[in-house]
Amino acid sequence: MSVLFSFLLLCLTPSLAWGEMQSAFEPKGNNAAEIADIMWVLFVGGSLIFVAVIILAGIALFGTNAQRHVLARQELIIGGGIVFPVVTLSALLVYSFASGAIHIGRNAAPQERIEVIGELWWWRVRYLDSRGNPLFETANELRIPVGRAIEVLLKSGDVIHSFWVPNLAGKIDMIPGHVNRLQLHAAAPGVYRGQCAEYCGAQHAKMAFYVIAQEQTQYDAWLSLQAQPALEPADPFLLHGRQLFLDNRCGQCHAVRGTQAAGQIGPELTHVGGRHAIAAGTLPNNSGTIAGWISGSQQIKPGNRMPSFNQFSGEELRALAAYLESLQ
Repeated sequence: MSVLFSFLLLCLTPSLAWGEMQSAFEPKGNNAAEIADIMWVLFVGGSLIFVAVIILAGIALFGTNAQRHVLARQELIIGGGIVFPVVTLSALLVYSFASGAIHIGRNAAPQERIEVIGELWWWRVRYLDSRGNPLFETANELRIPVGRAIEVLLKSGDVIHSFWVPNLAGKIDMIPGHVNRLQLHAAAPGVYRGQCAEYCGAQHAKMAFYVIAQEQTQYDAWLSLQAQPALEPADPFLLHGRQLFLDNRCGQCHAVRGTQAAGQIGPELTHVGGRHAIAAGTLPNNSGTIAGWISGSQQIKPGNRMPSFNQFSGEELRALAAYLESLQ
């Protein structure tokens, strides 16, 4: 009994902790709700069959001779062992396929498109115009308007990844050289956590992202802000941080629009200070965690492509982190 209780507690803890942010049991959009309906039908159906089998097994082991004699009848063996599984499993199979086809058929015409490219181990995000040309690039975060159909074009820049934000949609693989498409729809504002669901290397577990659903007016304001280059710092401390960023060749890997930094290897940082998290969901976003990431990225996320920069003094590290946090 204690083993069973521990198992149930282990299963329920992630659901309780992440229910509102990352759980297929808490659908927050049309696609996720339809997937949840299929899940519950299969779960309830499978549970009823399981209970029936346990009851029959109990009768076979502990029942009277008369009860065992009934279970041994040829008609019951054929009916319960062949006919029932074939009919039931076929019905569930047809239901799953039909529901999936209806689910795909109900997808509305996409009103906006976002390109997401899986990297080791982070997410490159590009917002596209009506012709498919990039408007701007960001990283590890998607912002979408509530109530609108958003088509996500999924690609990979290296190995197979899998894009999954369970509150909003099902999972789908990201395969090098191939483009998969997924529709996101959020019924209400909120912050929803996603995760790479295909093992892709040592830091696969630290390859998360966030989908932030906003009301249309907030989303439009965010879009307008993201299209702008980084503002010129007015504070001398922030100017010092920007100079450290440029002098130490951070711009070889990262881009900050409005400066000389135009790197394409790592995440785009023009408005990094306004993001929900850094390092692909590994750390909350503030000047302290930014400083820790700069100086100890290989200790926090070993094997990622950014080296740990330990040459900065405490004052320089604070200035550099403050500058990046100011990029709202």
